[in-house]
Amino acid sequence: MHTLPPLDPTSAEPIYRQLYWRFRSAIAEGLLKPGQRVPAARALAKELGLARGTIDSTYALLAAEGYLEPRGQAGTVVAHGIESAQPTPVVITPYNAVRQQSQVRPFQMGLPALDAFPRKIWSKIAARCVRATQLADMSNPPVYGLPSLRTAIASYLQVARGIHCTPEQIFVTSGYRNTLSLVTHALLSPGDAVLVEDPGYLPTRPLLDHLQIKSIPVPVDQDGLCVQHLSAARAVVVTPAHQSPLCVSLSLPRRLELLNWARREHAWIIEDDYDGEYRYISRPLPALKSLDREGRVLYAGTFSKVLFPGIRLAYLVVPASQVGRFEQVSQSFLGNCPELTQAIVASFIAEGHFARHIQRMRKLYGERREATANGLRKVLGAHISIDAQPGGMHLILRFKTPQSDRLLVQKLASVGLFAEALSEWNVVQHSGPGLLLGFANIDSQASAEALGRRILECLVA
Repeated sequence: MHTLPPLDPTSAEPIYRQLYWRFRSAIAEGLLKPGQRVPAARALAKELGLARGTIDSTYALLAAEGYLEPRGQAGTVVAHGIESAQPTPVVITPYNAVRQQSQVRPFQMGLPALDAFPRKIWSKIAARCVRATQLADMSNPPVYGLPSLRTAIASYLQVARGIHCTPEQIFVTSGYRNTLSLVTHALLSPGDAVLVEDPGYLPTRPLLDHLQIKSIPVPVDQDGLCVQHLSAARAVVVTPAHQSPLCVSLSLPRRLELLNWARREHAWIIEDDYDGEYRYISRPLPALKSLDREGRVLYAGTFSKVLFPGIRLAYLVVPASQVGRFEQVSQSFLGNCPELTQAIVASFIAEGHFARHIQRMRKLYGERREATANGLRKVLGAHISIDAQPGGMHLILRFKTPQSDRLLVQKLASVGLFAEALSEWNVVQHSGPGLLLGFANIDSQASAEALGRRILECLVA
């Protein structure tokens, strides 16, 4: 086989994508001929010193786009009928907002380990669901969510998060924004006040503003939301498992006081449990919803962090007393999640793959977090410190000398690295400057050190 150009672990582009473009170039240039067999994934992984999952990701992408053709026992070959042409290079736009940036960059926030996703199992389930599709399944999807998915979610939450609920209490949505919009339309009115964490998850405040809901910031410290600062409001949005972005956990006394506040004020608690499964120093904490005896907590979960963002699938658990109201309001949303996707996820959960995936990822992320932190400390130790955090999917870097985190984020973007400025997550409270860096896709300490050297160049420039 034609020898592919060497891979660059310090590149802004993930290894599997570098390998993907090298195969495309070889095919386009005629160096790999139609019908020619490519190396077995296991053999190529060994030859290049890469994880098998990295090669699988490359091959899956090439096959999906029609460049490779799997032939079972005969191996994988270059597909026939491909015209020779140079591939279009990937252009990385320097911009610091992951939510408006499609190109994956090192340290990208909110992105799970894509190289470790069980694609083969997922593909088998997807193919089975497609074959089982009936005429009735091709009409409009159920408004509240596919019954099998609602049942699977209810079963999982009872075991993993300590939440006792029925499938009827679960409403499937297309993501956090859709979930928050559904809650707002069902329970709030324009002009209502909602308490939000400060610093807090960036999309929450703009969305509430758009819905004409007044957001009031409440400070956060090492024990989570400062409940002593709660004021009269119709609701509060909180991330108790791993506060976003500080990753601290809401202490038990504060959880109980928050529930008491909701009872006294007849207010709602919107619990965003976006990565509650990923805690590394002990077992994951029970959800705040599991302590709710008055029916004041609405539990919002998502599959974006535990499966992959492109799935655009989330869910909301509402109090039993509010099921009728949410069913009424949901009619306006008309089931905006594809039924086929819901069927795949339902089978993935029901057959035990989801729970096993979470367990593997918890172990992997613990290892990658340690490797990333060690690599960055080795290179940047004289300039930064890293916050101690019990869980989450990102690190918080603090500067030892005065530094503008926003300016540094711009510099990092110009060299293909992703980061978010901690100061941008504040409204009133000043958490100090810092960098938020996702570690889920950093595969080794060596990679972290190489990337750390690029950060160092921006720091001292």
